[in-house]
Amino acid sequence: MSISENIAQVRERIAVAAHRADRNPQEITLMGVSKTFPAGSIREAYQAGLRIFGENRVQEFAAKADALRDLVGAEWHLIGHLQTNKAAKAAELFHAVDSVDSVRTAEKLNASAKILGKSLPILIEINVGGESAKSGVAPEADELQRILQNAPGWENLKVCGLMTVPPYTEDPAAARPYFRKLREIRDAVAARKLPQIQMDVLSMGMSHDFEVAIEEGATRVRVGTAIFGVRTKP
Repeated sequence: MSISENIAQVRERIAVAAHRADRNPQEITLMGVSKTFPAGSIREAYQAGLRIFGENRVQEFAAKADALRDLVGAEWHLIGHLQTNKAAKAAELFHAVDSVDSVRTAEKLNASAKILGKSLPILIEINVGGESAKSGVAPEADELQRILQNAPGWENLKVCGLMTVPPYTEDPAAARPYFRKLREIRDAVAARKLPQIQMDVLSMGMSHDFEVAIEEGATRVRVGTAIFGVRTKP
């Protein structure tokens, strides 16, 4: 199937999952994970109505950004781990950074966004599975509290919610406890009504498990393979 047909199919799956959970499908944003795919594939997805795209690496997106500048209304989100030495370039290239996992990274982004005169939405990445090979803040870590406490001082950042990548399992249902955990963390943070912090975005769920994520409250799903096809390692 073509990319446009894949997008239509994914949107239908989102609608079915939303109705099953007694939710409005309009509450759920579809992000196309375009990492490793060329500008032409992204353009085809854009022409099919997709507007939000996720990229894993600053340098990879920098190489194709010029070819995509004419896509009016497209949003580019960094969803991969951000090294602090690439914060300035990330602030320049992306509309949002969805993978902030330390105070130091946030401070670097804030300083860079201030120089650029832009407000940069961010998500805090939570490592719900406690996997050593993955980035993200541990749910019980002091660093999460430090991020929340320092956020009001980052005038050029806007904390909009949380993101996670759960441990991979062949059975999508096995990810449910991790999605539920992220939702519970979000609810706990939201209940504190901290200044300058919104918890509107719950970014979780990928091609093989996004329906389960929707059932557990996802407001944004990140879909790559089901839209663009199987990717090859760069």
